[in-house]
Amino acid sequence: MQNVFSSITEGFSKILKWHTMKYALIAGIVSILIWSIIGALFWDNLIVLSAKILELMPFSMVRSNGAWILSAFIWFQLVLMSFAIIYALFGNFILQKISKDKFSKFAFYTIFLSALFWGIVWFFSNDYIYNQLLKLFTWLPFETVENGVGALIALYIIYNAIIITILFFASIFSEPLIVSIYNNVKKENIFKSLKWTIKDTLIFIVVSIVVFPILFIPIVNILVQLLLWIWLFKDTISMDALYLTNSDKSILKEHKVAIYFIMTFAVILNFLPLLNIFAPFFAEIAMFSYLKNINIKGEKDD
Repeated sequence: MQNVFSSITEGFSKILKWHTMKYALIAGIVSILIWSIIGALFWDNLIVLSAKILELMPFSMVRSNGAWILSAFIWFQLVLMSFAIIYALFGNFILQKISKDKFSKFAFYTIFLSALFWGIVWFFSNDYIYNQLLKLFTWLPFETVENGVGALIALYIIYNAIIITILFFASIFSEPLIVSIYNNVKKENIFKSLKWTIKDTLIFIVVSIVVFPILFIPIVNILVQLLLWIWLFKDTISMDALYLTNSDKSILKEHKVAIYFIMTFAVILNFLPLLNIFAPFFAEIAMFSYLKNINIKGEKDD
């Protein structure tokens, strides 16, 4: 486990450097822009699709899950607002006093602490917030609730698309990202790695469609989403790191528990606004660091 925690620490320390953070920022901005445009163009279609799905669900389930999703959406927005307010008030002043690398850490910790603060508020007030939103959905007509929950589901679909696209960019740019940090990095079979990424993405999309009805069950939907993201990250990023370190594929089976632990830690960042754009790039660095340390240890043992 020492190698695991060392790799996670390495991932955080390196992703907070400006020369590595820029990859995540570019990928995040491009992905959000792409799917914002697509979402705007096909928003009505997404709402219609969501509404048709909701028509198959009992009103009690739609109302209950709608209140839960809206609660999470409000928390998400409060984290973003808190970061924006702090950044607007103190960002320029701090940027004048510190370097870009330190400012990157300031931005990261601001988002993290905002998420932590509102997470604590939601932890102690979750029942009250949920019940109030449930009352709101009880008072509203079914069509209004259906449209409201449909809009939230459409946002969920777009959010998932953004996560997948950022992961795709992270896989494509894994070589220059790692080369900017470590020396003597060689990536063989780059097209094979990209082919693996495309295959995993298609499988993820198909499985997500199949298990979509489960997303209407509170708590279970988080676990399902978490497991799907963990699998996608593990399968995609571990193959990138495998080729970057020129390791044997058997090493992934030998250390699968450690790899799942690293990917779980990375995937949790997907649930945090803004930090989600760093999750795949953090995972790329942490995974490469782990396999590199394992290979060095193996050479020493030999």
